[in-house]
Amino acid sequence: MVRPSFLRLHPGLRAVLGAALLAAAGAASAADAHTVTLIAKDGRFEPATLEAPAGTRIRIEIENAGDTPIEFESTPLRKEKVLAPGARSVVVIQPLDPGRYPFFDEFHPDTGRGELIVR
Repeated sequence: MVRPSFLRLHPGLRAVLGAALLAAAGAASAADAHTVTLIAKDGRFEPATLEAPAGTRIRIEIENAGDTPIEFESTPLRKEKVLAPGARSVVVIQPLDPGRYPFFDEFHPDTGRGELIVR
């Protein structure tokens, strides 16, 4: 039986090449996501309305530019993320159907409201 040349490589080199291929695939899938930026400050989200295309992974980059903690939360999106003052984080959402998906800041429930509109 003839083995492909990849399989005849040293096992350590095979592992490194395999890991590199997986990393490249992960980078490509992250690049396929639609990215939107959300800034929380003084109990409000800017912008309060985010838009994204249907059927595409959505990457929400969140920054807490305020002086108090915030919690990005959405029941329909099944996501929640607490950020300390000055912190940044990312929430990745799998492809969605068209619709409106509300989110809020649980620490500022009266003012911290927003919506993701998927078209």
